[in-house]
Amino acid sequence: MTAAALRVAIACSGLGHVQRGIESWASDLARGLRRAGVAVSLFGGAPATDVIALPCLKRTGRANRLLTGTFRHIGGWRYGAGSPYEIEQSSFSLSLWPRIRRGFDVLHVQDPLIAMVFERAHHMGISAPRVIYANGTGEDGNVMRRFGNLQLLTPQAREEWQAPPDQSVFMIPNFVDTTTFTPGDRQSARARFGLPTDKVIVLCCAAIRRVHKRIDYLLSEFATIPRQDALLVVAGGREPDSDAIIAEGTRLLGDRVRFLPDVPREHMPELYRAADVFVLASLYEMFGIVLIEAMACGLPVVCHDTAGFRAITGPAGNLCDASVPGGLAAGIVALLDPETRSAFARRARLQAEQQFSETVVIPDIIAMYRSVQMRSD
Repeated sequence: MTAAALRVAIACSGLGHVQRGIESWASDLARGLRRAGVAVSLFGGAPATDVIALPCLKRTGRANRLLTGTFRHIGGWRYGAGSPYEIEQSSFSLSLWPRIRRGFDVLHVQDPLIAMVFERAHHMGISAPRVIYANGTGEDGNVMRRFGNLQLLTPQAREEWQAPPDQSVFMIPNFVDTTTFTPGDRQSARARFGLPTDKVIVLCCAAIRRVHKRIDYLLSEFATIPRQDALLVVAGGREPDSDAIIAEGTRLLGDRVRFLPDVPREHMPELYRAADVFVLASLYEMFGIVLIEAMACGLPVVCHDTAGFRAITGPAGNLCDASVPGGLAAGIVALLDPETRSAFARRARLQAEQQFSETVVIPDIIAMYRSVQMRSD
């Protein structure tokens, strides 16, 4: 069976109007599979390059907010209407079904509700493609057990998961295009973003929010670092509390911090090239695509010491205890030393190429598709 014999649908309701790891995963996966000769259709909730845009009630839209407020009081969570994100997924699924119910072998998704809708539809005989759910959002066992085909992203997740007897489980990580995310001219990259050429730039790429991404913690940690030649740059999507965090950071750090909200994905490789160090303040991620993007661009990484992060960063990660005051700051300070930083940077690019490049990961994804395609229901 050849790759060309596969017909794959990749779907993500936020694609085209939201910037998160899931959206990056969907667009990158489609491009990588196409380069490998797989027939792929990429579906999203808004127009974007190479995306088939489908109508849905976007999570940021007024109609969605009104429906969320109404359904919250009548148990909307029971039927896919318990939050703006759930309503977006439910409405997107209605638009997606007539487009993929025939002619596809596999539907690959990370949005959990979309995956559940089409898993049920497949077992009812009204949707042909078999569903592969990649657990990139950290859903619990009650959700993960619902799928016949489950993709886990780290060895730790695979070791911890006790699969039901009828479930096929695949451990395949996310990947990075190491020809796009690559080291480059740091000074020209800084000029593009208006960043100073005489600073050691510590970059964080994450949604500008307190919960989970802990940008407020990062700001307070950076404020304890006495080095005036170090500049913190925070780039990420806007959230409801972003303006308050930006104001807080400006009061705390003054000109030692820059915020770059909503940088388009196509400009991200250049932003990584402008930096010297990459830092992630969250205590957990199901994977953390930004880590492998940063490493591919030759950036040493500072992040919390967990088995999952350790498996991703390998020798390129300066892992610390970011759960305690001073932990993250100590990790950053260690990489402000030029010799230490240079040694970590060399290992970063190698780690990305050897473990997470397209040439390493895409063949495993295609093999997963073939296995699922041949599986009997």
